[in-house]
Amino acid sequence: MSGLLEEEGSLPQNGSPDPVQDPNPTAYPAPDPGLEAPIQSNDSVEAKLEPVTDDHAKKEPEIEVVEPAASAAAAVEAVVEQEERGRRKFTMRELLNELRDDQTPAETPRADESTPRSQASSQKQQQNNAALELINSVTGVDEEGRSRQRILTYAARRYASAIERNPGDYDAFYNWALVLQESADNVGPDTSSPSKDALLEEACKKYEEATRLCPTLHDAYYNWAIAISDRARIRGRTKEAEELWKQATEHYGKAVQLNWNSPQALNNWGLALQELSAIVPAKEKQKIVRTAISKFRSAIQLQFDFHRAIYNLGTVLYGLAEDTLRVGGFGPLKEVIANELYSQCAIYIAAAHALKPSYSVYRSALRLVRSMLPLPYLKVGYLTAPPVGDPIAPHSDWKRTQFVLNHEGLYQLIEDEQKQFGRSLSNEPIDERNLRKPAVKVDIPDIVSVSASADLTLPPGAGLCIDTIQGPVFLVADSLDSLDGWLDAIRLVYTIYARGKSDVLAGVITG
Repeated sequence: MSGLLEEEGSLPQNGSPDPVQDPNPTAYPAPDPGLEAPIQSNDSVEAKLEPVTDDHAKKEPEIEVVEPAASAAAAVEAVVEQEERGRRKFTMRELLNELRDDQTPAETPRADESTPRSQASSQKQQQNNAALELINSVTGVDEEGRSRQRILTYAARRYASAIERNPGDYDAFYNWALVLQESADNVGPDTSSPSKDALLEEACKKYEEATRLCPTLHDAYYNWAIAISDRARIRGRTKEAEELWKQATEHYGKAVQLNWNSPQALNNWGLALQELSAIVPAKEKQKIVRTAISKFRSAIQLQFDFHRAIYNLGTVLYGLAEDTLRVGGFGPLKEVIANELYSQCAIYIAAAHALKPSYSVYRSALRLVRSMLPLPYLKVGYLTAPPVGDPIAPHSDWKRTQFVLNHEGLYQLIEDEQKQFGRSLSNEPIDERNLRKPAVKVDIPDIVSVSASADLTLPPGAGLCIDTIQGPVFLVADSLDSLDGWLDAIRLVYTIYARGKSDVLAGVITG
């Protein structure tokens, strides 16, 4: 796997493979992969935020149910042989035993060309033979890689045999595609080896055939999108890569449509959109970036402790802040918007670090963005609240006041003489002397749930309900974007508390 490319001015990248760098890179925080594949960490501290890709977290090739695999060897953990009636799974041990027992490699079955069936399938047979030749010519870079490739080659022959017996075996096509993808990862620098792109292209053909035979095979669409993403990444930031990234986003969309409860697919979808946004014309970029943000946020809503998607959302916001400062004219409004985006970015990266403090990539990114937080708090902003003790007061009695969120809770602050608390939009320093005792106080351990509220008794705006063990607390955000920010921040702080990592977050915001 290639090493990380880092440049001054953006966050480090984590994961594999590495993103293609622009000669004039947009400083994106490094998104983190959404699947359970191992992440390559980078201990160097660089001022760079780059997307962390998760494209190599492929599904394990099993016939009935396919679960995420953490290694290439796991991709052939259960090799399936299609019988005329029923399927039988082969374990890795059975494969290895048969491989040792075979004195000579099994040849690819050849059909009698005089039969009508073999004549009709001759073209597919040629394609299968070409795929086998590609796999046979792969050599690993070390002894472990060569051993793994022998198993992959043996598995590929099994799938070829299964398809020869039953051309409608979509599972065999699917698992063969996985073997081709894993073989692509095993391609060495030797010029005699086939190109990685050729193996990925063959994998895409097998996925296409599997989904043609079984249109609801969401795992195939998911891994097909990964293969397309790898092909796009090989091509850099070219028009051809742009078309491939668009295809990848379409296939991730299909995978999510068939299996909506997949935070990994949503995370990878967001990553593909983020890569696409770096290639398309500037007029199309913002819409794509906003869509990527929605995918990362959807992934987090399905799994609140999904640190990879949390981190990736931070990287997108960082890039959006950079673009805001670069594009358009000058003025305080543009700086206000950019500073708000930087602050939101820092919240997600701090949360990802708190959930996974061992990841050096998160630590490196946090060093870059920690100063963008409204320390000693995680979030500072405005919410409209009712008078204390009177949640059903007339709308005219509700007041827009400042709230702060830290690792312990959410607090309302009442200001004397209109003096604001905390870091203002112009980044002025904090002055705690101008504060009275907080009026509304929600302790994190007391929270039961946090959600948007459409209660018709609330004042106009984006309603927020925090249900606690003492009862619900209703507040109103200024806008839907502001509401999303508060919902995410409160949920993340609670999730960090529930995972026993509050001390890590406290260390981030209190120094």
